[in-house]
Amino acid sequence: MTSFSLVGLKLSLHSTMSFHLFLEFISGRFGPPYSAAGILIPFVQSPISLHHLPPPMKLLEKIMMRKKEPDKAPAPPEVPAYWIETSESVSYRCEFDPSGQLSVKILDDSRPVFLKVADSFVNKFFPSGYPYSVNEGYLRYTQFRALQHLTSAALSVLSTQSLLFAAGLRPTPAQATVVSWVLKDGMQHMGKLICSNLGARMDSEPKCWRILADVLYDFGTGLEVLSPLCPQLFLQVAGFGNFAKGMAVVAARATRLPIYSAFAKEGNLSDLFAKGEAISTVFNVIGMGAGIQLASTVCSSMQGKMVVGPLLSMVHVYCVIEEMRATPINTLNPQRTAMIVADFLKTGKVSSPADLRYREDLLFPGRLIKDAGNVRVGRSFHEVIKPSKLGELKGMFPEEKFLLSRGNKGVDMLLEQNATGEDALRGWLVAGYTADIEKSFRVPSPSALEEAYEKMNDVFGPFVLELQAKGWHTDRFLDGTGSRFAWGSNLGTDNYSQRY
Repeated sequence: MTSFSLVGLKLSLHSTMSFHLFLEFISGRFGPPYSAAGILIPFVQSPISLHHLPPPMKLLEKIMMRKKEPDKAPAPPEVPAYWIETSESVSYRCEFDPSGQLSVKILDDSRPVFLKVADSFVNKFFPSGYPYSVNEGYLRYTQFRALQHLTSAALSVLSTQSLLFAAGLRPTPAQATVVSWVLKDGMQHMGKLICSNLGARMDSEPKCWRILADVLYDFGTGLEVLSPLCPQLFLQVAGFGNFAKGMAVVAARATRLPIYSAFAKEGNLSDLFAKGEAISTVFNVIGMGAGIQLASTVCSSMQGKMVVGPLLSMVHVYCVIEEMRATPINTLNPQRTAMIVADFLKTGKVSSPADLRYREDLLFPGRLIKDAGNVRVGRSFHEVIKPSKLGELKGMFPEEKFLLSRGNKGVDMLLEQNATGEDALRGWLVAGYTADIEKSFRVPSPSALEEAYEKMNDVFGPFVLELQAKGWHTDRFLDGTGSRFAWGSNLGTDNYSQRY
């Protein structure tokens, strides 16, 4: 009986011990007094030692309380404290500072001196990341802008010297340079008052107004240069000349932002503006130095001024025209919208701002484009719409924010007060398709309008998406006249109000 009990105890202890070792195994640990080599040996060759086994309650607590240790996440790869980059014979040490900003220092520069100077010039006078941070045409624009400021500053010194001669003074060239700033700043106030009502037109056609500003400036400067020829009219000539120059300064400053915005590619408008002003300042100083030299030598006489002055003025205006031709304005105005629609109707392709920049008419931007339906925008509501036809015109496209009225020389499009660039594009496409249908099939006008409206709706979605992908801003339309209309809130087609 005892022997049986001992055998049973031995088997029971053997089972308990095996279970305990199993738990130790799956938990990844083998602790004393058990070892991997002696798991089964004590039960086969050696007597059981009871004090080596844990009490049952402690074993249970050990089972219940033991938790599996969570897997440790793999350590992230170590980021080097710094690294060395080599590009075009220049070695850079690159590292991230505690704030996360990348710091770059030049370690070794084996380039020739002229390349170092050129690189320094680009960093000082061109936006960060140039040429990838600006739109196409910026370099050409900057080149002519620099030459324009140089000639303008030289011409200003000559004109001021002539003014003081006409007043009976005999100033030195340096004195003429100082006085030129005083006269120019004093006339800006009058120019601001005259140009304050022309802001919408400048937004619509910044290129034209920029050219006009420099023509006005040269006109005023020319009057100042000629003032010694009629000293008895000194006050009249000098006053009128500086008045023209004051208007020119305001117009030039008002158009500066739209032009810089056309080149901003990565939201870097402030950087573009700052670097552009730096270039202007440098070449203004150089131009004043050239003007002082000319005033002391070639242009010390009136005959010299009458030869050099027109030459400088022609170079000045030519540079401004080339600047504007290189600028890819990406806002919609009547001329650019008509050109986009005409290209789309002829080729099925959407032109980008860079495609149109050299084709814009900078002298007569209001000309009608036949291929786009001869559309005119901005005429007054009462000049275009007869009261008897108001309901009929509104009923043609009741959901649209434009009205189309056929005239003798083209199609007048009237826009509602809250119309956007997309609304203007819709109206222009309808007019263009109507002209094509009538020209090809000689369909009566009402049927042609309906068919043209359906074609416009079919293509408009992909057309606008392509425009936006090319960089055009379709959320606004800059007609330049400020003339829009709004329907009355009570009777719709019977009442309207016009805003100027």
